[in-house]
Amino acid sequence: MRIDLWLKYVCLVKHRADATEMCKGGHVKLNGARVKPAATVRAGDVIEMYLGERFRRVVVSVVPQAQAAKELARTMYVDESPVQEKLDAVTAILRGRGMGRPTKKERRDINRFVK
Repeated sequence: MRIDLWLKYVCLVKHRADATEMCKGGHVKLNGARVKPAATVRAGDVIEMYLGERFRRVVVSVVPQAQAAKELARTMYVDESPVQEKLDAVTAILRGRGMGRPTKKERRDINRFVK
């Protein structure tokens, strides 16, 4: 099965096109090597990828024949992703001294936090 199709079937990405773009951009590795969207996935393969800023590492346990329900799809791989530390909202918003003016996005975040 193609890797982009597998990522869609096991509900790791919302759309197959997103999985295809991730593969083309080099954000997906299969057994340690960057792959194209048509790379073949087999049981036992290790897939590493970045979803946004989050790193995910999964081991393929089952290759489905068709789209499955989310509860069933989550049993088709073993998640070995490292635990992400949670950032405090105040720490994420505060800027360091000398970093210049906040960007438009940072201003919105600050205003959302203040209100």
